[in-house]
Amino acid sequence: MTEQDLIYALALQHVPKIGATTAKKLINHCGSAEAVLKEKKSNLLKIDGIGTITIEGLFDAIHFEEAENELRFIKDNNIKAHYFTEDTYPERLKHCIDGPIVLFQSGNINLNQKHIISIVGARKITTNGIVFCEKLVEALVPYNPVIVSGFAYGTDITAQKAAIKHRLQTIGCLAHGLNQIYPKVHKKYVAEVENNGGFYTDFWSTDAFDRKNFLKRNRIIAGLSEATIVIESAEKGGSLVTADIANSYDREVFAVPGRITDSQSIGCNNLIKFQKAHLLSNPLDVPYILNWQLEDEKKPAVQKQLFVELNDDEKVIYNYLKENGKEILDVIALGCNIPTYKLAGILLNMELKGVIRPLPGKQFEII
Repeated sequence: MTEQDLIYALALQHVPKIGATTAKKLINHCGSAEAVLKEKKSNLLKIDGIGTITIEGLFDAIHFEEAENELRFIKDNNIKAHYFTEDTYPERLKHCIDGPIVLFQSGNINLNQKHIISIVGARKITTNGIVFCEKLVEALVPYNPVIVSGFAYGTDITAQKAAIKHRLQTIGCLAHGLNQIYPKVHKKYVAEVENNGGFYTDFWSTDAFDRKNFLKRNRIIAGLSEATIVIESAEKGGSLVTADIANSYDREVFAVPGRITDSQSIGCNNLIKFQKAHLLSNPLDVPYILNWQLEDEKKPAVQKQLFVELNDDEKVIYNYLKENGKEILDVIALGCNIPTYKLAGILLNMELKGVIRPLPGKQFEII
């Protein structure tokens, strides 16, 4: 995007009462951030869900002044700004309705054709938690995943240090602008992270540090990844919020179980108990459930039979997937008017017939 386009996008992002979801609605209606900020107020108010309170202060000059200051900071510090419609914007985050319209990056992040997982958990991680986290990352090395976390105390930094140790790319998602690092004691890891990946944030250099930012930051952690892994968590905590967000994005969630008497295992045990996460007892459960394959692994290809016979329900599903492309199980059930409990068995038969294949995230597509 051009510098002028970025100025308009930043100006729109700076409007306090317009979040990412509303900003995208306005941009989709008007065509661009520039068009939004040049549109008549009366026309914007005709958009469904847009009221006077929402666009209050939208046209104030302060937004452009601050956008120009932030652009200067971006240029002076070699920061990359990714607009949500650009190819450089993380692909999985594009599918999150509340993903930021502009995402800032430092370092050398490369997300091309990579397995990406988030590892989160308690800040006061136990010795057992540290050991499992380190073994998890080590076991996944052959699959060359990107390890995402929040660069915070405990689980976050344990996972990211393990990634650096094994030369895996790692991404720290920050709850503040790229002009600072929290916690300060982690400054010593910044260069290593940027050499092995980098940092993402949607906060500006002028944003005040606020602990509420961590909850907002968690949507980036969940949105970047195909799966979120919770190592340890108390009954309440930011890791559980991240897991809930991942579930809302239809991403896989894993949780490491613990003894019912351990306070740092209550959150994980509850995720498993309420079927919000896969039970993770062995690091290799992750590639198995996510259907990862090693590059040199020779797995026999499923051959589609010629002139295969499909029953009426199978024909409906096949035609639906042919028209709509890959879809998750619940959407297929709704689109084909087939109960989910019945659909699972039909999909298995179709897989055995070689006409469809399962994908990570409970998705299916025709072969």
